[in-house]
Amino acid sequence: MNKPSPLIVFDLDGTLIDTAPDLLATLNEIIAAEGLDAVDTDEMRAHVGFGSRVMLARTYQMAGKHINPEKLDNLVADFIARYAQNMPGNSKPFDGLLDAMTDLKEADFQFAVCTNKTEMLAKKLLKALNMDHWFEAITGQDTFSVRKPHPDHLLKTIEMAGADPKQSIMVGDTPTDFSTAKAALIPVIAVDFGYCDTPVEDYQPEKIISHFNEMTSEMVLSLINK
Repeated sequence: MNKPSPLIVFDLDGTLIDTAPDLLATLNEIIAAEGLDAVDTDEMRAHVGFGSRVMLARTYQMAGKHINPEKLDNLVADFIARYAQNMPGNSKPFDGLLDAMTDLKEADFQFAVCTNKTEMLAKKLLKALNMDHWFEAITGQDTFSVRKPHPDHLLKTIEMAGADPKQSIMVGDTPTDFSTAKAALIPVIAVDFGYCDTPVEDYQPEKIISHFNEMTSEMVLSLINK
Protein backbone atom coordinates (compact mmCIF):
# COMPACT_ATOMS: atom_id res chain seq x y z
CA MET A 1 0.00 0.00 0.00
CA ASN A 2 1.40 3.39 -0.98
CA LYS A 3 2.14 5.85 1.81
CA PRO A 4 -0.23 8.88 1.68
CA SER A 5 1.26 12.12 0.45
CA PRO A 6 2.04 14.66 3.15
CA LEU A 7 -0.79 17.15 3.63
CA ILE A 8 -0.68 20.87 4.38
CA VAL A 9 -3.94 22.14 5.87
CA PHE A 10 -4.37 25.90 5.50
CA ASP A 11 -6.59 28.31 7.30
CA LEU A 12 -8.21 30.64 4.76
CA ASP A 13 -8.64 34.28 5.82
CA GLY A 14 -5.34 35.84 6.81
CA THR A 15 -3.35 32.74 5.87
CA LEU A 16 -4.07 31.77 2.27
CA ILE A 17 -6.00 34.81 1.15
CA ASP A 18 -5.87 38.46 2.15
CA THR A 19 -9.61 38.99 2.48
CA ALA A 20 -9.41 41.98 4.82
CA PRO A 21 -10.08 44.65 2.14
CA ASP A 22 -13.44 43.12 1.23
CA LEU A 23 -14.48 42.14 4.74
CA LEU A 24 -13.72 45.62 6.06
CA ALA A 25 -15.46 47.28 3.12
CA THR A 26 -18.54 45.17 3.82
CA LEU A 27 -18.36 46.05 7.52
CA ASN A 28 -18.27 49.75 6.72
CA GLU A 29 -21.26 49.40 4.37
CA ILE A 30 -23.29 47.72 7.10
CA ILE A 31 -22.47 50.19 9.87
CA ALA A 32 -22.94 53.22 7.59
CA ALA A 33 -26.53 52.08 7.06
CA GLU A 34 -26.82 51.88 10.86
CA GLY A 35 -25.57 55.44 11.30
CA LEU A 36 -22.14 54.55 12.68
CA ASP A 37 -18.86 56.06 11.52
CA ALA A 38 -16.54 53.96 9.35
CA VAL A 39 -13.96 51.93 11.23
CA ASP A 40 -10.23 52.54 10.95
CA THR A 41 -9.30 49.66 8.62
CA ASP A 42 -5.75 49.39 9.98
CA GLU A 43 -7.07 49.16 13.54
CA MET A 44 -9.81 46.64 12.71
CA ARG A 45 -7.64 44.45 10.44
CA ALA A 46 -6.37 42.40 13.39
CA HIS A 47 -9.97 41.43 14.23
CA VAL A 48 -10.91 40.21 10.75
CA GLY A 49 -9.93 36.62 11.50
CA PHE A 50 -12.58 36.34 14.21
CA GLY A 51 -15.44 36.66 11.72
CA SER A 52 -18.28 39.05 10.98
CA ARG A 53 -20.10 38.61 14.29
CA VAL A 54 -17.07 39.61 16.34
CA MET A 55 -16.22 42.49 14.00
CA LEU A 56 -19.75 43.88 14.23
CA ALA A 57 -19.94 43.44 18.00
CA ARG A 58 -16.58 45.13 18.51
CA THR A 59 -17.53 47.97 16.19
CA TYR A 60 -20.61 48.70 18.29
CA GLN A 61 -18.57 48.38 21.48
CA MET A 62 -15.92 50.79 20.18
CA ALA A 63 -18.68 53.25 19.27
CA GLY A 64 -20.12 52.99 22.80
CA LYS A 65 -23.36 51.50 21.44
CA HIS A 66 -25.35 48.51 22.68
CA ILE A 67 -26.53 45.88 20.21
CA ASN A 68 -28.96 43.14 21.21
CA PRO A 69 -28.46 39.53 20.01
CA GLU A 70 -31.39 39.59 17.57
CA LYS A 71 -30.13 42.79 15.92
CA LEU A 72 -26.64 41.31 15.72
CA ASP A 73 -28.00 38.16 14.06
CA ASN A 74 -29.73 40.30 11.43
CA LEU A 75 -26.61 42.34 10.74
CA VAL A 76 -24.50 39.18 10.41
CA ALA A 77 -26.96 37.79 7.85
CA ASP A 78 -26.84 41.07 5.93
CA PHE A 79 -23.04 41.08 6.12
CA ILE A 80 -22.74 37.56 4.69
CA ALA A 81 -25.19 38.29 1.87
CA ARG A 82 -23.37 41.48 0.82
CA TYR A 83 -19.93 39.93 1.15
CA ALA A 84 -20.86 36.83 -0.88
CA GLN A 85 -22.35 38.96 -3.65
CA ASN A 86 -19.06 40.77 -4.29
CA MET A 87 -16.61 37.84 -4.30
CA PRO A 88 -13.74 37.82 -4.98
CA GLY A 89 -13.60 41.63 -4.88
CA ASN A 90 -10.11 42.77 -3.94
CA SER A 91 -9.22 39.56 -2.10
CA LYS A 92 -6.09 37.83 -3.35
CA PRO A 93 -3.54 35.18 -2.35
CA PHE A 94 -0.72 36.38 -0.15
CA ASP A 95 2.59 37.04 -1.88
CA GLY A 96 4.51 33.92 -2.83
CA LEU A 97 1.69 31.49 -2.03
CA LEU A 98 1.08 30.08 -5.49
CA ASP A 99 4.80 29.72 -6.22
CA ALA A 100 5.26 27.87 -2.91
CA MET A 101 2.28 25.60 -3.57
CA THR A 102 3.57 24.82 -7.06
CA ASP A 103 6.95 23.76 -5.65
CA LEU A 104 5.33 21.77 -2.85
CA LYS A 105 2.97 20.02 -5.27
CA GLU A 106 5.97 18.96 -7.34
CA ALA A 107 7.43 17.51 -4.13
CA ASP A 108 4.25 15.36 -3.75
CA PHE A 109 2.48 17.47 -1.13
CA GLN A 110 -1.29 17.78 -1.10
CA PHE A 111 -3.39 20.61 0.31
CA ALA A 112 -6.64 21.19 2.20
CA VAL A 113 -8.47 24.14 3.76
CA CYS A 114 -9.93 24.19 7.28
CA THR A 115 -11.68 27.49 7.96
CA ASN A 116 -14.35 28.94 10.23
CA LYS A 117 -15.89 30.64 7.21
CA THR A 118 -18.96 28.76 6.08
CA GLU A 119 -18.14 26.00 3.62
CA MET A 120 -20.21 27.73 0.94
CA LEU A 121 -18.34 31.03 1.27
CA ALA A 122 -14.95 29.31 1.39
CA LYS A 123 -15.63 27.29 -1.75
CA LYS A 124 -17.16 30.27 -3.54
CA LEU A 125 -14.14 32.47 -2.78
CA LEU A 126 -11.58 29.87 -3.83
CA LYS A 127 -13.51 29.09 -7.03
CA ALA A 128 -13.76 32.81 -7.85
CA LEU A 129 -9.97 33.05 -7.45
CA ASN A 130 -9.53 29.89 -9.61
CA MET A 131 -7.84 28.15 -6.68
CA ASP A 132 -10.36 25.48 -5.66
CA HIS A 133 -8.64 22.81 -7.80
CA TRP A 134 -5.59 22.91 -5.51
CA PHE A 135 -7.37 21.33 -2.54
CA GLU A 136 -8.30 17.76 -1.68
CA ALA A 137 -10.82 19.05 0.88
CA ILE A 138 -12.32 22.44 1.76
CA THR A 139 -14.18 22.45 5.08
CA GLY A 140 -15.90 25.26 6.94
CA GLN A 141 -17.60 25.98 10.24
CA ASP A 142 -20.71 24.08 9.14
CA THR A 143 -19.14 21.07 7.41
CA PHE A 144 -19.07 18.96 10.56
CA SER A 145 -20.81 19.11 13.95
CA VAL A 146 -17.76 20.88 15.40
CA ARG A 147 -15.61 23.79 14.31
CA LYS A 148 -12.18 25.16 15.20
CA PRO A 149 -10.80 25.24 17.87
CA HIS A 150 -12.25 21.73 18.30
CA PRO A 151 -9.51 19.37 17.07
CA ASP A 152 -11.98 17.19 15.17
CA HIS A 153 -12.55 19.95 12.63
CA LEU A 154 -8.91 19.61 11.62
CA LEU A 155 -8.74 15.84 11.99
CA LYS A 156 -11.90 15.27 9.95
CA THR A 157 -10.54 17.62 7.25
CA ILE A 158 -7.39 15.50 7.09
CA GLU A 159 -9.53 12.35 6.86
CA MET A 160 -11.67 13.90 4.10
CA ALA A 161 -8.49 14.69 2.17
CA GLY A 162 -7.45 11.03 2.41
CA ALA A 163 -4.32 11.85 4.38
CA ASP A 164 -2.60 10.60 7.51
CA PRO A 165 -2.58 12.91 10.57
CA LYS A 166 1.01 11.82 11.22
CA GLN A 167 1.95 13.16 7.78
CA SER A 168 0.02 16.43 8.11
CA ILE A 169 0.72 19.97 9.22
CA MET A 170 -1.42 23.08 9.66
CA VAL A 171 -0.69 26.66 8.58
CA GLY A 172 -2.61 29.46 10.29
CA ASP A 173 -2.56 33.00 11.60
CA THR A 174 -4.69 33.15 14.76
CA PRO A 175 -4.87 31.60 18.24
CA THR A 176 -7.85 29.56 17.02
CA ASP A 177 -5.64 27.85 14.43
CA PHE A 178 -2.77 27.29 16.84
CA SER A 179 -4.92 25.82 19.60
CA THR A 180 -6.77 23.61 17.10
CA ALA A 181 -3.54 22.15 15.77
CA LYS A 182 -2.06 21.61 19.22
CA ALA A 183 -5.23 19.88 20.46
CA ALA A 184 -5.11 17.60 17.40
CA LEU A 185 -1.38 16.91 17.98
CA ILE A 186 -0.62 18.34 14.54
CA PRO A 187 2.42 20.64 14.09
CA VAL A 188 1.57 24.19 13.12
CA ILE A 189 3.28 26.90 11.08
CA ALA A 190 2.26 30.46 11.98
CA VAL A 191 2.23 33.23 9.40
CA ASP A 192 2.96 36.61 10.98
CA PHE A 193 1.28 38.65 8.23
CA GLY A 194 -2.29 37.58 9.00
CA TYR A 195 -5.02 38.81 11.30
CA CYS A 196 -3.72 38.00 14.78
CA ASP A 197 -4.22 40.74 17.36
CA THR A 198 -1.29 39.49 19.47
CA PRO A 199 2.24 38.36 18.50
CA VAL A 200 2.08 34.86 16.99
CA GLU A 201 5.24 33.83 18.84
CA ASP A 202 3.22 33.97 22.08
CA TYR A 203 1.51 30.75 20.98
CA GLN A 204 4.72 28.78 20.43
CA PRO A 205 4.06 27.39 16.95
CA GLU A 206 6.62 24.98 15.55
CA LYS A 207 7.64 27.60 12.97
CA ILE A 208 6.88 31.23 12.11
CA ILE A 209 7.14 32.51 8.54
CA SER A 210 6.93 36.05 7.20
CA HIS A 211 6.63 35.11 3.52
CA PHE A 212 5.57 31.96 1.71
CA ASN A 213 8.98 31.68 0.04
CA GLU A 214 10.14 30.34 3.42
CA MET A 215 7.76 27.37 3.21
CA THR A 216 9.96 24.88 1.37
CA SER A 217 9.32 21.16 1.16
CA GLU A 218 12.45 20.49 3.23
CA MET A 219 11.29 22.78 6.02
CA VAL A 220 7.76 21.37 6.12
CA LEU A 221 8.95 17.75 6.12
CA SER A 222 11.39 18.49 8.91
CA LEU A 223 8.49 19.69 11.08
CA ILE A 224 6.23 16.76 10.17
CA ASN A 225 8.97 14.24 10.93
CA LYS A 226 10.27 16.00 14.05
